[in-house]
Amino acid sequence: MSLKAIAAELGISVTTVSRALGGFSDVSAETRMRVEMEAQRRGYRPNTQARRLKTGKIDAVGFVFPEHAVPFNSTVFMDMVSCISRELAKHDIDLLLIADDEGADSHSYMRLVKSRRVDALIVAHTLDNDPRLIHLLEAGIPFLALGQVLSGLPCAWFDFDNHAGTWHATQHLIALGHQRIALLSEDSSRAYVMARRQGWRDALSLNSLPETWLRLITPTRRAGYQAVNELMSLPLPPTAIITDSDLSGDGAAISLLLSDHLYGEHAVSLVVYDGLPQDSIIELDVAAVLQSTRERVGRQVADMIRKLITDVSPETLQVLWQPDFNPGKTALPPSS
Repeated sequence: MSLKAIAAELGISVTTVSRALGGFSDVSAETRMRVEMEAQRRGYRPNTQARRLKTGKIDAVGFVFPEHAVPFNSTVFMDMVSCISRELAKHDIDLLLIADDEGADSHSYMRLVKSRRVDALIVAHTLDNDPRLIHLLEAGIPFLALGQVLSGLPCAWFDFDNHAGTWHATQHLIALGHQRIALLSEDSSRAYVMARRQGWRDALSLNSLPETWLRLITPTRRAGYQAVNELMSLPLPPTAIITDSDLSGDGAAISLLLSDHLYGEHAVSLVVYDGLPQDSIIELDVAAVLQSTRERVGRQVADMIRKLITDVSPETLQVLWQPDFNPGKTALPPSS
């Protein structure tokens, strides 16, 4: 089945059909959708090898993640990777996972880039003032940072407003009457972690409240459980707890449940960033800062990286989404 047949059916040029299927930005979203639907109806599959020879593209994207973190323990992270991979696969683009030591002098992804085995990179879990981004820019390597780039670098990035997420959650708890609000924050300098921590701090500062109950931990169930056990044993424990990850939030919820503080007369308010994991044993609707659906995120990231590959200016690919707050059943006035 040729492009000519699709073009004749839709009454458009073969060039437009080719560019629509190739993801070029000069084709309108409506036309692209019509072309893709007609191609799918006809069972059309592009000649991948011919396209690669013509465009000089590899049809592969590298997904760079930190090797010293625990991203694969997080259902949020894995769901996002799965959705991005699935969306790219619809356009015959492969996603290659690349573990990287962000603090090293040399990086494993450079070998793939220099050998022309990927067209572009997605850099996840970026750092504040990440030196890798400057290096990639200087090397002329197309990349999409998963993390807001505040330094004004002319690069593509996608993120949620992590500062706003914890700021609104903290403000909501303060409005309910809480003055002792704890934060379980990942012990790292990754940009999204620092932004979430600063959102909590700014809300407390605005209301002249102390940061006494900040705990820097690893983003795991065990660490969340142990941190809440320690907090609740204090002479003056917090009346509300925010966690900046789903796994530490699950551990926190289990600790509160076992100590009879998750609900009832002596409940401690709990807010979990990204909500509890799907495999949590906690059935209560826990308050959460939510970052859209994984499917929507996957489509957005895949669309941005495809545009980047087709030479769309990186400065036009800078997207910041706002999170939502769900008070659930665990954002309550303080019990004491």
